[in-house]
Amino acid sequence: MTAYFVAVRNSISDPETFATYGDLAGKSMAGHAITPLAVYGKTRATDGPATESAVIIAFPTFEEAEAWYDSPAYQEALKLRLASGDYQTFIIQGVD
Repeated sequence: MTAYFVAVRNSISDPETFATYGDLAGKSMAGHAITPLAVYGKTRATDGPATESAVIIAFPTFEEAEAWYDSPAYQEALKLRLASGDYQTFIIQGVD
């Protein structure tokens, strides 16, 4: 069953570190079945506080999403994301 990794960006505090995160996060996707669906596009808050933007990435299964997120390559990138901005992220199972 398809699963999605969702990252909601509330704010960026260090654009340079975030740019390095982006490079490492992109490289961490090699070897994983990932389909980007939305990557920091235009947003409109409809309920709750506004966010800067968001990312939605599809995976064939929940386990594959977890495998990418827990991979050493993404965990190394994650340190930079956490140091560069305020995010909320989660993996959610789809309704195939």
